[in-house]
Amino acid sequence: MDRKYLLNSPFKVALLTRLIAKAIDLFIVLILSIFVYPVGVILSLIYIAVSDSLQNGQSVGKKFMGFAVISLEDGSPCSLKQSFIRNLPILVPLFFAIVPLWGWIIALLLGIPLFVLEIYLLFKLDSGHRLGDVMADTSVMANDGHSVVVKNGKTSWFDAEAEKI
Repeated sequence: MDRKYLLNSPFKVALLTRLIAKAIDLFIVLILSIFVYPVGVILSLIYIAVSDSLQNGQSVGKKFMGFAVISLEDGSPCSLKQSFIRNLPILVPLFFAIVPLWGWIIALLLGIPLFVLEIYLLFKLDSGHRLGDVMADTSVMANDGHSVVVKNGKTSWFDAEAEKI
């Protein structure tokens, strides 16, 4: 019997699992923002900014789903700077959410297109990187005990594109 599955490849399952991990992190942000408003929004900004540099490159959602963020420069866990840069597409709209009403409208107008772009790139790029990964030179790997060897001195995404020109 030939079955049709929603997601045929392990790669697409991993991408969906990454989305679930991000949804867990955003759920934490939502809870903080609603129940401890307005201080909760500031705490949410701080959490999102540093989340991928916690626990050896694992946010709460990534830890729960078994992923870790690594630097493509040397294979080390995501640094604080890379976590901040990586999460800018989420931080920018969330920043506007501090201001009631008009800030929420601006956050939605910025946030929805950025989230759509992130998800589009995640599924359309062969590497499975989202916008934040490209900006911060990071990648998400399964945290299954197998180490990933990354060549030291790898050129940045931006340097590789500049060489093509």
